[in-house]
Amino acid sequence: MIKRLKYQEIDFEKYNRCIENSVQKKFYAERIFLDISTDKNWELLVYKDYEAVMPVPLIKKYGSQIVHNPKLCQQLGVFSKIDSLQINDLFYHFLTKNYAIRYYTFNDINALSESLITRKNFLIFPDKYETVRQKYSPKRKRKLRLDQEVLDNSEIVKNFDLETVKNFIRSTGLGADAKDLEEFINLLSKFYLNDKLDFYGFFYHQKLINMIAVYREKYSLALLGTFNDRNYVKLSGSSYLIDKVISENIETKIFDFEGSEVPAVEEFFRGFRPELRPYSCIQVSKKDLILKITKKLFFLN
Repeated sequence: MIKRLKYQEIDFEKYNRCIENSVQKKFYAERIFLDISTDKNWELLVYKDYEAVMPVPLIKKYGSQIVHNPKLCQQLGVFSKIDSLQINDLFYHFLTKNYAIRYYTFNDINALSESLITRKNFLIFPDKYETVRQKYSPKRKRKLRLDQEVLDNSEIVKNFDLETVKNFIRSTGLGADAKDLEEFINLLSKFYLNDKLDFYGFFYHQKLINMIAVYREKYSLALLGTFNDRNYVKLSGSSYLIDKVISENIETKIFDFEGSEVPAVEEFFRGFRPELRPYSCIQVSKKDLILKITKKLFFLN
């Protein structure tokens, strides 16, 4: 019923058609996103003749291939024309039986019989900008009313010099592990160079003080990063940038905030009054994962 395909065995014409016509459609499952974020290290579970599909990202860890969502890939799961509890359960059981899983997420549409951990995500669905902005919290509306001096001495610049982008991320990524930060910068750069991501910068007196990274698909936009010079936090440049992108796109595209488990970040997102759309995930501790891999190797021997 469920077939497991290696990357080179995937019929991408059928896969792309399934994603395009799916009720769960997410840019995370688009081939270009997965190819870049996993370096083409992903497999596919297929129901019948691509009636439903489940992409499975892999990483090499503990001497084995394990399932782990790549950086910036929030939701995967099952994609099909009609979301089916029965079919989703088939995929779930096949996945958990045949793979060692560290972290895997389903999407916010997928219905499952299993009770899994849930995480938060926030979306604004297409509507007239005036209607969307009217829903903003009073605090967010105040933050968007910039002083005249700031208006006179600031500008929004889209897709400026990539080295400036990288250096700004490094300078504002306080507390981040250096290796993880460079991997994050490299991934954003690859999306940008493949024409899938835009950087918006808020310049004040010609100095870059805020920047956002927005992934772009024809049906949605996703906020993959927000970067701020803490010396100018009161100017609310990030709010201004996000509102700018929303104003230019919200009539035809979903705006995806990518969610957060950090209370301060969640509060910031909620100021735009998005809809809460939780999604389910499988998360296995390192200890339990190593135990499963060890048992598998024992039985193979």
